Amino acid sequence: MPGRAERLKDWIAALRTGLQEAGFIEGTNYSLAMRFANGEFDRLPSLAKELGALQPRVNVAAGNAVRAVRALPEIPLVFTGVAVDPVATGLVQSYTRPGGMITGNVMNAMGSEEAITQKRIGLFKELVPGLTLLGMIGPKDLLSIAELTALQKVSGHFGFEVTNYVIQTGDDLEGAFASGRRDGVSAFYISGEPLLFSNISRVMSLVAASGTPTVGTFPEWGRAGLLMSYSSDIQDGFRHAGTYAAKILGGTKPGDLPIEQASKFTFVINLKTAKALGIAVPPTLLSLADEVIE
Repeated sequence: MPGRAERLKDWIAALRTGLQEAGFIEGTNYSLAMRFANGEFDRLPSLAKELGALQPRVNVAAGNAVRAVRALPEIPLVFTGVAVDPVATGLVQSYTRPGGMITGNVMNAMGSEEAITQKRIGLFKELVPGLTLLGMIGPKDLLSIAELTALQKVSGHFGFEVTNYVIQTGDDLEGAFASGRRDGVSAFYISGEPLLFSNISRVMSLVAASGTPTVGTFPEWGRAGLLMSYSSDIQDGFRHAGTYAAKILGGTKPGDLPIEQASKFTFVINLKTAKALGIAVPPTLLSLADEVIE
């Protein structure tokens, strides 16, 4: 896992649930070895090698850890928390027949970042109708590039411009927020990249200090204090990864398991943040929310 153990405990619990639902009990039918990069992504290749040395029956990896674990081609791999198109990026051969030793699930339908971005920004524009300049904060990586491209494609429809504030490490966050405030952004978009999630406490302190509306991806962002978040439920993705791991442990070939697409999406509105920003949330929007944070 790219992030910190304490931040990811619910996701790991969901993985165990998926295995349990398939009849696999930890300590009886399997043992689970875990490695966490704690946001230090350059450690991912060495952590993957550590796991490989244990000769596991199956590996499970999330987000940008997938590339590191993929370097162990002899071990079956189930991926989750992937928002980019696995076919377009060469991870698998197709959605229906991945081939080789890799399978898993994606956060979007057929890897379409544009479709989920249009839904996310459509909801956000109802919260912040005066949105004219959206500042995106994220590294220059696969997911953030896809997010930026999608935002640029939908911006004309919703009547706003996009400015990209690229960060390389968590130490760049202060400068990115400061630049956005100097540019007079109407709102900030927080990328779903692991670099941001690994620095969620730092991001949230800067969000609070900015006094600016914010929108993000995972439900955890909305719960942490962003004004709004909308994405597929990554925790549900881990549960599905557990189910697939169980099938592989049972003898199914990874390449015969089709790539699963997200079916559960979570819309979170943080009412506490809205009140602090002086934003009146329309009742119709509140009725659509899966979670309202008081």
